[in-house]
Amino acid sequence: MTFAANQNKITAAYVTQFHDTFEINCQQKESRLLKTVHNRGKITGSSFTINDMGSLEMKERTRYGNTEWDLPDAGTRRVYLADKDLAVPIEKMDIPKLLADIQGPYMKACVYAYQRKVDDVIYNALIGGIDRVDAYNGAVTKVQLPNTQIITHSGTGITKDKILVAKSIFRANECDEQNGETIYMTYDAAMMVELLGDTTLTSADFMSIKMLQAGQVGVNWCGVTWIPYEKLAKSTDGAYKKAVMYTNSAVHYGQGSAFDVDISKRPDKNNTLQIYVDASMAAGRANEQKVVEVQIAA
Repeated sequence: MTFAANQNKITAAYVTQFHDTFEINCQQKESRLLKTVHNRGKITGSSFTINDMGSLEMKERTRYGNTEWDLPDAGTRRVYLADKDLAVPIEKMDIPKLLADIQGPYMKACVYAYQRKVDDVIYNALIGGIDRVDAYNGAVTKVQLPNTQIITHSGTGITKDKILVAKSIFRANECDEQNGETIYMTYDAAMMVELLGDTTLTSADFMSIKMLQAGQVGVNWCGVTWIPYEKLAKSTDGAYKKAVMYTNSAVHYGQGSAFDVDISKRPDKNNTLQIYVDASMAAGRANEQKVVEVQIAA
């Protein structure tokens, strides 16, 4: 949809359409990671919760014996929405282009920045801590990924052994494809080079020939769907980076109800036109057993 210029000014109708189109694009063009987690949609308020409960096991029954209760570990995780924004100045010579094409480069640049931020929020939720309130005594603890869910780098990059060990952890935790889960793995460009250069991984009996012919990591191999993500976090000493293998129910994502797009002049910047976008979003890990941090030597 286009709008005619009114004395070379951005009209109210144009601003409204820019806002509506931006929001539609953000809903339709999901980030790479958003489609791999549980999307809670719009969240009203400043936070949302994730309830968790431990497993239960049946035991031998004693005839006429006392009833023995088995109380599962239960709690509520709190996820707090964080505000994000983006301000883009527009060169005077580009204003006619903006007026003519609402789907132009400025719209695309804003949408892409928004989607990358969604990816960052989800990735950080996978490897970070989360507040958990105990259901019985109300104590709040910061839950971190336990050592049992971390494969140390051992001075090596991405290897066949690391992939198989990570996959076996999901099997041991009963949260693999046999239990209806889809398993994902993040990788960056350096990992791709290692994967394609490792003959133990690229042999025909381990990986599809199609992957080799395409020169890229297969979408799905070794029972894992591979998701490209270039901003893997590094350790404080820079010795390794953190790739992550996880299931589709490992993280919950929520989008805040506050969302605004504004196109206006900045009097303090010589009346330079500015596009301003702000939104709130958050993600939280629902279950540590459904996430494995795979450390890769940097």
